[in-house]
Amino acid sequence: MDTRWLSEDERHAWIRLAAVVELLPRELDAQLQRDEQLSHFDYFSLAMLSEAPARRLRLTALAAMTNATLPRLSRVMSRLEAEGWVQREPCPGDKRAVNLVLTEAGWEKVVHAAPGHVGTVRSLVIDVLTPEQIAQLSEVLDRVLAVLDPEQRVMASALRPSGT
Repeated sequence: MDTRWLSEDERHAWIRLAAVVELLPRELDAQLQRDEQLSHFDYFSLAMLSEAPARRLRLTALAAMTNATLPRLSRVMSRLEAEGWVQREPCPGDKRAVNLVLTEAGWEKVVHAAPGHVGTVRSLVIDVLTPEQIAQLSEVLDRVLAVLDPEQRVMASALRPSGT
């Protein structure tokens, strides 16, 4: 098999993408840890629950939305449950399934954490790009996600910008 080596332009783009993939999560975690004592994954899980109907999701649905394994998500939910931000309930239609419910305290945590998180996202990514570059970035990431997640299991794969 012949290796198709990266061109200099491709290598440049790849190295930069790899750096962003490594650096961005660290920065998001640092801000949320400093300001809210949350990891980015904690916040993202709470935020997904906050946007669900009745602030309730099956554990398996939240795992798919956050691209988490069930054991990882269960451990995180146990910790968030101990904080009083989430509670588990049996699923009425399936005795084997568990629903996660965002408590009022969990809602208040998300509302309190959101402005700082959005500010960090803006300062690190959004505000350094033009509107045209944001549209291009979205298109590029759609193409990459289509390869990485063809079944659209991760919520981001199924998202479409408003107006499309």
